[in-house]
Amino acid sequence: MNEVMRNERKFLLSLEEFYRFSGYFSKFMIEDPHNGWDGYTVRSLYFDTPWERDFYEKEDGLEVRRKIRLRIYHPEDKFAVLEMKQKQGTNQRKRSLQISREDAKKLVQGRYEALLAYPQEFAAECFGVMQMHAYRPKSIVEYHRKAFIAKENRIRLTFDHHIVASETNMDMFDENPGLNPVWDPYLVVFEVKYNGFLLSYIRDAIHQIQKSETSVGKYCLGRSVSLHYLF
Repeated sequence: MNEVMRNERKFLLSLEEFYRFSGYFSKFMIEDPHNGWDGYTVRSLYFDTPWERDFYEKEDGLEVRRKIRLRIYHPEDKFAVLEMKQKQGTNQRKRSLQISREDAKKLVQGRYEALLAYPQEFAAECFGVMQMHAYRPKSIVEYHRKAFIAKENRIRLTFDHHIVASETNMDMFDENPGLNPVWDPYLVVFEVKYNGFLLSYIRDAIHQIQKSETSVGKYCLGRSVSLHYLF
């Protein structure tokens, strides 16, 4: 089980700004080893309650809220990562657990008892929460991500673009799940994730972007059709 507690700030960039600033950060930060020229693919399957609690808590901007998802990076992956993100004021707590491909499929079917085979307390907590609140898969969201890392303070900068989603096909291992655009392909979500404080040379670089912060969430974008999310 992996756990991080960090601050997260989001900004909207144009595609042109993404290419310019990613080139700039590549000069003094470590590139994620999975980065290609345009980044790498991330695919997440989000769960929510029958009354869409996590969606509306995000929409209402509650200071304490959570979301639960499975994440893979390629349809042929032999495992998935179960993640729970909890917002606590200005901090984001993220806990994650690697589970097998077969168990990930069981979770999509609502067979949460598969988590009880894992010894970690986090697995038992996820089982309890998902069982008690009747969580069900709601949306698959996929996008391209380019990431940069600074070892100090676990600083991570990510650029997410070309966001597509589906609310009908919940098979996250499907080669062609029929994903559709839910976000302007010329806009990029730039996230700054850090623990404690930003190093001055990174803070100064971010100030050059001169953008207002945004609270756009990829899960909410993925529910854009059924829940009429406006952006």
